[in-house]
Amino acid sequence: MWHTVYIVHYVEHMPLSPDIIETLRLELRRGALILAVLGALRTEKYGYTLRAELAEQGVEIDEGALYPMLRRLETQGLLTSEWREDAKRQKRFYRLSADGASALSQLTEAWRAMNRAIDGILKEGR
Repeated sequence: MWHTVYIVHYVEHMPLSPDIIETLRLELRRGALILAVLGALRTEKYGYTLRAELAEQGVEIDEGALYPMLRRLETQGLLTSEWREDAKRQKRFYRLSADGASALSQLTEAWRAMNRAIDGILKEGR
């Protein structure tokens, strides 16, 4: 003789914490920032100008996130950079490398496909 036992796990519903929403928002934003930076660097820019142009388009990024990202993307071969004097100051100018342009194209295609899929899912929930 066999008995089936069902165990019901009950989790008390607690109000959604603003910390949870902020963590999820940051996770959602991370990949989008990389795509935005690569897209903006189709034309050469130095860090401050890049940050200002992104902000002007509604994509805020602090220096503490931007500069490590630029170094990482350069290490990965997606960007090139060079130091030049501009307005009597040495500035590091960044631009997409050939591999960066290829990555941007592929990531843009993936981004658009993902957006279409998510839009469809979100519309179904209405």
